[in-house]
Amino acid sequence: MNWDVTWHAGHVSSKHDPAPEIQSHPLTDDLIVMRQNMSVHYEAPFMFLLIGAERALLIDTGATAREKYLPLRRTVDEHLKSRGPDFPLLVVHTHGHLDHVHGDAQFTDRPNTVVVDRDLESVCRFYGFDDWPATTRSVDLGDRVVDVIPGPGHQSAATVFYDRRTGVLFTGDSIYPGRLYVQDWAAYTATIDRLVEWAQEHPVSYVVGCHIEKNSRGELYPIGTTYQPDEPPLQLPVSALTDLRDGLATVNGDEGMFDFGAFEIFHPETAA
Repeated sequence: MNWDVTWHAGHVSSKHDPAPEIQSHPLTDDLIVMRQNMSVHYEAPFMFLLIGAERALLIDTGATAREKYLPLRRTVDEHLKSRGPDFPLLVVHTHGHLDHVHGDAQFTDRPNTVVVDRDLESVCRFYGFDDWPATTRSVDLGDRVVDVIPGPGHQSAATVFYDRRTGVLFTGDSIYPGRLYVQDWAAYTATIDRLVEWAQEHPVSYVVGCHIEKNSRGELYPIGTTYQPDEPPLQLPVSALTDLRDGLATVNGDEGMFDFGAFEIFHPETAA
């Protein structure tokens, strides 16, 4: 995999940012990482396109609905054009927060496309979860299997995706270089325990979330910033999972913000 990339991190003047609305980087010929321009939306979420022999999987659709400002369908179709017209596509989400689902409507009229809704009932029905969140399910893209791991805690319908081909664990907002917002403490700690166990039993190459919110010195950028000129890499080592598990044990359910270097655990008073 080619992780040699500098992600565009906004512009000192958002209005005058010359960069495109979406930056694409191929980790491999059949795994594309895309990032929404921070000048368009400060969340600057990452999205992922995994291509199998029979269909492709798009994980998350960004923070902006209007295609003029987030031309996601056009970008995805461009990446798939060598596979033939209207190559089948499955659109899914790491979780249901709006900065990860706003581009869904761009795909509702695309031929050979299924968009999985963001609510827990739809997630369970599509993947076949009848014991959520106890066991995993999988999606076969044709000569490429992606495991779907229940990941509630940050949000009730959160899922984590494991690409067997590359070993990448796509963790959404459960872990990334930034603020890890814990909505449900018990569910979240169980999810991280589940991911640590998964990484012990499977060859995980990297842990890859959906945001970068820290600088290379481990300091948080202010919420709402649209220019982050000193970002660390998106990908985290597998050891970050055990670091997070240990951090959760240290916090032990207390409320507040707790800094652990590569990430910060945020457990607000309003959380369950």
